[in-house]
Amino acid sequence: MEEPLMLLARARNAAFAEAARGNLGQGLGILQDALADEPMSHELLADMGALLLVAGRHDQAAASAERALKIQPDHGPSLYTLGFALSGRGEKKRAIEVLTALQSGPGADSLRAESPELMPVAMMELHRLQRG
Repeated sequence: MEEPLMLLARARNAAFAEAARGNLGQGLGILQDALADEPMSHELLADMGALLLVAGRHDQAAASAERALKIQPDHGPSLYTLGFALSGRGEKKRAIEVLTALQSGPGADSLRAESPELMPVAMMELHRLQRG
């Protein structure tokens, strides 16, 4: 029997592979099935939020990110998703607050460790929101 972490990694990889092939619904379904087994996995919730954000489903993306942040409050990728989802919903003030948490501290460290390529994108969005 496979270890739970290996099963989670396989589900996460399969979900993103499906999304990359244009099968976003299938990718979301894989994550939903995995969440049924591991409902407290902030990684799965973060991945769900990321796919929903890509799909332009800002309300659902924000909800997934917020659930992940309740489990792991300084999770950088979840802060990133929440910030962009709030921006997409027109909640500029809250988006600035969330994205500011990615400038330094544990949230920034988490994002740099897990998805360093997202850091400059987050900072560009923060500056855009602050200017506008």
